Amino acid sequence: MIIPCIDLMGGKVVQLVRGREKALEGESPETMLERFAAFPVVQIIDLDQAIGQGSNLRIVRRIAGQARTWVGGGVRTVRRAEELIDSGAERVIVGTSAFVEDGPDVPFLECLASAIGRRRVIVSLDSMNGRIVVKGWRESTQLAAEEVISRFEQYCGAFLCTYVDKEGTMEGTDLDWYRRLRAATDHEITAAGGIATLQEIRALMDVGVHTALGMAVYTGRLALEDLAAIQG
Repeated sequence: MIIPCIDLMGGKVVQLVRGREKALEGESPETMLERFAAFPVVQIIDLDQAIGQGSNLRIVRRIAGQARTWVGGGVRTVRRAEELIDSGAERVIVGTSAFVEDGPDVPFLECLASAIGRRRVIVSLDSMNGRIVVKGWRESTQLAAEEVISRFEQYCGAFLCTYVDKEGTMEGTDLDWYRRLRAATDHEITAAGGIATLQEIRALMDVGVHTALGMAVYTGRLALEDLAAIQG
């Protein structure tokens, strides 16, 4: 499955390089949802909320129920997750709040799974220099995604795994990393970060990994009609 992304910052649709440098702005969220209508799911991330410098919650809540959406960015409380589900989000993505120093934040994840249902929870395992990063990718942990992924399985229905080293660069991703992750869990995995060719997408499909796309779509590097065709 191919999943187009809508990342929000300062009330606008944007694309960042490695989560820091703004590279471009897109059209309105509603316009982007229309452009992505051929795809089964759209991912929405509130970047301001993720880095603790504001919130686009009003926009997120407005668009979450207009399509099948997986929504994340700064989901630090169970209440916030419930609000997103109530707004129409199909699944909620949690990153920073899912972790303590040595692995899963079990009390939080248990409460979250109980409140919205385990299948609605996506745990974000985002990696830079081989280690999981949190707080909008500003802080590094000592955890390697492939080593801890199985410890999160009982609390979620899927994983979002971003190869932050190449996020927004369109320089290609680490297919071997995703193969290792695929071998470590039976849960759904969505890959993101640097993916820029149909060949990479097909390689991920071959091992049963979804693809989340941002920069390559917004720049026209990958055409929406070509992407819709290869996913059937």
